[in-house]
Amino acid sequence: MTRVFVCVLDGVGAGAQPDAAEYGDDGASTLRHVLERTSAPLPHLGALGLGEVVSVLRRSDGNTLPAPRREATYGRLLERGAGKDTTTGHWELMGLVLERPFPTYPAGFPPEVIEPFEAAVGRGVLCNRPASGTAVIAELGDEHVTTGRPIVYTSGDSVFQVACHEDVVPVDELYRWCAIAREILQGEHAVGRVIARPFAGGSGSYARTSRRRDFSLLPVGPTYLDLLQQRGVPVVGVGKIGEIFVQRGVDVDDHTTDNTAGVAACLRHLEAMDDGLLFANLVDFDQVWGHRNDVDGFAAALAEVDRAVPEFERRLRSGDAMIFCADHGVDPTTPGTDHSREYAPLLALGLRPGRWDGALEDVGATAFWRLTGDEPPLAGEVIR
Repeated sequence: MTRVFVCVLDGVGAGAQPDAAEYGDDGASTLRHVLERTSAPLPHLGALGLGEVVSVLRRSDGNTLPAPRREATYGRLLERGAGKDTTTGHWELMGLVLERPFPTYPAGFPPEVIEPFEAAVGRGVLCNRPASGTAVIAELGDEHVTTGRPIVYTSGDSVFQVACHEDVVPVDELYRWCAIAREILQGEHAVGRVIARPFAGGSGSYARTSRRRDFSLLPVGPTYLDLLQQRGVPVVGVGKIGEIFVQRGVDVDDHTTDNTAGVAACLRHLEAMDDGLLFANLVDFDQVWGHRNDVDGFAAALAEVDRAVPEFERRLRSGDAMIFCADHGVDPTTPGTDHSREYAPLLALGLRPGRWDGALEDVGATAFWRLTGDEPPLAGEVIR
């Protein structure tokens, strides 16, 4: 029986794509800039070809990354579809390539979105503009606590985010409000995700809690997850995979909320799974370190994954494949805090060894082929 383990390092981009300037991201290079500025040890990712992927062999401390192992597959994957969002990136990994990007709102959401939302929740909103999530609760948290009005904000990505203090708006009620927003945000305003952002603490020390929840748009076409499920191939999602695909094509949704829990869940499933796809998202690179421009934290998170690589490998069986990749970039060394239009790295074992520079959808096509033996009917080229 065959298993494929796909681990998405959320936001760990591998260099600006040719069209990055159109997105305001010319010069972005998440991995390269983090590697150039830090010295966290990455021997195992290095041995999978990390240095070759981003052309960084010597680190800031003068040490070099190891050469790729003979059996490693490494390269860069192009995002062909429009956008640089978590949803578009993951859909494309699974064979669904979007021709048009999700809408964004640099001036805030228009009345036809905000007014029905306010009417449904029975109160006005605060903010309604692009903002940093941590900064906006520091700025408006006291007013929210006093008035009960939800903090609604967006970013350079296609998101409608609702932040509420857990003692003011119970988390289940916040989820209900976000479900209402998801129903409103359809058609021309069909954002990629509505995100519940609960926070806690007192004035001057507000902090987001781990009970974030994403309400994604239903995939607009078939994905390789759908096709695997139709063929009876088990699909296990770890992290926010289930949310990104609105549970479609996902048999088991193990909803972890940070990298440490995600790694532990992947190890458990690799022990227990007999066959199928293990599809994981490790979110902290994006939500904790990248969006906060924390280069050292980003490097430490890479080191945590690096330490897990041999543990993952020990649980692989003959015929299995393990693939590390990303969905977009979020360069923590740039002034902004939004996602960046970048290649995804490809670091893998169990595939054709050597360099492979392809497209994001090659991941899903390869997983489908390995798990079914059928030629993939959706986008993507098989790495064989």
